[in-house]
Amino acid sequence: MLKLYLLISLICLVRSDTDEICPSFTKLSFHSAVVGTGLSVKLMLYTERNQTCAQIVNFTALGNLNVTKKTTFVIHGFRPTGSPPVWMGDLVESLLLVEDMNVVVVDWNRGATTVIYTQASSKTRKVAVILKEFIDQILANGGSLDNIYMIGVSLGAHISGFVGEMYDGQLGRITGLDPAGPLFNGRPPQDRLDPSDAQFVDVIHSDIDALGYKEPLGNIDFYPNGGLDQPGCPKTIFGGMEYFKCDHQRSVYLYLASLRENCAIAAYPCDSYRDYRNGKCVSCGIPQKVSCPLLGYYADSWKDYLKEKDPPMTKAFFDTDDKKPFCIYHYFVDIVSWNKNIRRGSIIIKLKDKDGNITESKINHEPATFQKYHQVSLLARFNQDLDKVAAISLEFSTGSVVGPKYKLRILRMKLRSLAHPERPQLCRYDLVLMENVETFFQPIVCPKLQM
Repeated sequence: MLKLYLLISLICLVRSDTDEICPSFTKLSFHSAVVGTGLSVKLMLYTERNQTCAQIVNFTALGNLNVTKKTTFVIHGFRPTGSPPVWMGDLVESLLLVEDMNVVVVDWNRGATTVIYTQASSKTRKVAVILKEFIDQILANGGSLDNIYMIGVSLGAHISGFVGEMYDGQLGRITGLDPAGPLFNGRPPQDRLDPSDAQFVDVIHSDIDALGYKEPLGNIDFYPNGGLDQPGCPKTIFGGMEYFKCDHQRSVYLYLASLRENCAIAAYPCDSYRDYRNGKCVSCGIPQKVSCPLLGYYADSWKDYLKEKDPPMTKAFFDTDDKKPFCIYHYFVDIVSWNKNIRRGSIIIKLKDKDGNITESKINHEPATFQKYHQVSLLARFNQDLDKVAAISLEFSTGSVVGPKYKLRILRMKLRSLAHPERPQLCRYDLVLMENVETFFQPIVCPKLQM
């Protein structure tokens, strides 16, 4: 709640501009946020025919909406300054690029714009009722609930849940992007988004310690970077407005990356973020014929598999880079040491290709324990995927500033790609690492095991 209160106290004036050619998202001033706004919902339809110029629709006029196609609703959340969401245009454009569908932007800025969060949250059920009236007309004209997809951001996620509940969970799909936590944490299922609100519910939690909801809310709940502080976001209040909204909004940008960027973000079902970081869940715990779940638009590829689970729910963890396209590439670093005494410490590994590109992974979230002739498998995460690695460097550290410098004697090091298991595994034998000294070497292709 602290971030929420600080956010409200630091809100700046946003200018309202009413000059427009095409219907667009409502722009309100900070004055409107201070005095509050009554609820008014505007539905803006985008299709292949009108990709950039919205058409106003309502339950009496469906406009260009084709009821035989998927209809995707995009629902924003709390708007404390009255400004339009900066990501809305990109999301609409990206959705229309991946599939020929109807995209309906649910503009409830008049209602969501207020500096008093409780006033905005109190209007969420009323928004849901208006959306049900519109969907009823789609159904009356031959549409199907199977083709209804709702993407809800923050408060919008719970609005989606309320709509789904009114249809007894028969909506095709709901995606919750960092569902709002304040006033919803700990509430019963009927008062928030819930797995039973649609045939498939996927959720991205990116700010569970502040503005987002911590506990699982869907059939699959994704926790980027554990759901806490997101890489690249300000860590202190000196980051200004970004400090308050960056983690919360990262869920939207990760979803956008699944639509437009040239990388598919795989996540790993696991009991905890710690277990994921320690490499305990990278097999996905499933048969080889089923790939790991993908974040974002294509998350429903796991729908049929999850139906077989009891209950049909799972949590999935992954790490991201600090900038677009956010992709991280996973490798295992297997180390067999031959020190007489146990060594505990962290490893920094760098990969270099023949063109001089370098990518680095710091495996330092908790000390690894190296014992004589025991293999330690460390999960390394790189922001580049180098196809042909020409050189590798390793650096060992105990984290001690004072005291003796230790050596880590390595009998064998093996590097293997998780994303591309067909690639040759790379090895190095008989290597001595001096503490805090980077050691470069050329790897060789590991010999294949003889059967």
